[in-house]
Amino acid sequence: MTAPIKLDRTLKLGHSAGGFGIEILYPGAILNEGDSGIGAIGRIDHARVTPGTVIRMHPHKDDEILTYLRRGTVLHRDTVGQKEEISNRRLMLMNAGHTFQHEEMVLPAGGVLEGLQIFMRPREADLEPMVQFHEFDTVDSENAWRLIAGPAEAPLLVRAEAWVQDAHLSAGLGMDLPPAPREKLSRLLYVFSGRIAVAGTTLSDGESILLDDGDFGVSAELDSDLVLFTTDPAAPVFRGGMFSGNVAGG
Repeated sequence: MTAPIKLDRTLKLGHSAGGFGIEILYPGAILNEGDSGIGAIGRIDHARVTPGTVIRMHPHKDDEILTYLRRGTVLHRDTVGQKEEISNRRLMLMNAGHTFQHEEMVLPAGGVLEGLQIFMRPREADLEPMVQFHEFDTVDSENAWRLIAGPAEAPLLVRAEAWVQDAHLSAGLGMDLPPAPREKLSRLLYVFSGRIAVAGTTLSDGESILLDDGDFGVSAELDSDLVLFTTDPAAPVFRGGMFSGNVAGG
C-alpha cells in the first residue's frame, strides 16, 4: 500500500444492546486482500456505554487487548486475579493468551464511558495470559505524540510488532507523525474526536486513514484526539484470535 486510503464511518459495523453500543472497524477489509486486519492490528471497537452497565464474565483467547478510555471509569475483574479501576489516565492491556476471562462494570461516578477496545494479534498462539496497567501523569498528551504500547520499552507491552501512540492536537496547530520505528511499516491514524487534515484528506470523529511509513503532517481544524497505530505487515502474527483474528473474506 502506498497511496493513503480514508476509512469513513460507513465502513464500520454497528452493534448495540442495552446501554452498550460499539462501532467496529476491521482496518484491512477495505484492501480486499483476504485479511480483515493489517499486520497485528486486528479490530478496533469504538464504544459508548452508559453508567451501571455490566459486561458479564466472558472469554478471550489469543488476543492482545488494549482498553483506551477517553471518559468514564470501569471496574475490571478477571480470571488471573486482578480487580482494578480503569480510567482515561489508567489504561489496561490484557494479553489473553491461551485462557482468559474478564468482566467489566461501568461505574456511575465516571459518567458515560467512551473509548476504544483495540484487539491486536499476538506473534503466536497459546501464550501465557497476563494483564498490565499503566497510569499516565496526564489524561492528554498536548500537541505531542505519546507512546502507550509497543513490543519493547513501552508503558504497556504488546507481544507483536505493533505500536500505539496518542496525542491531543489543538485547533489551528499542526505536527508531523512521529518517526516510524523502522522501514516498511503500515500506519493507521484514527480520529477519536475532532477534525484534522492529513495527506490531502479531511478526517472527523471516528474516521481514520491508512498510511505507509512516509513523512506526513497533521493539522487540526478543531481540537482533536488522535490515536496512531503502527505495525509491521510482514511480521509473524496469529490470525486466529477470538476477536483479533481474521474475518472470513477480509
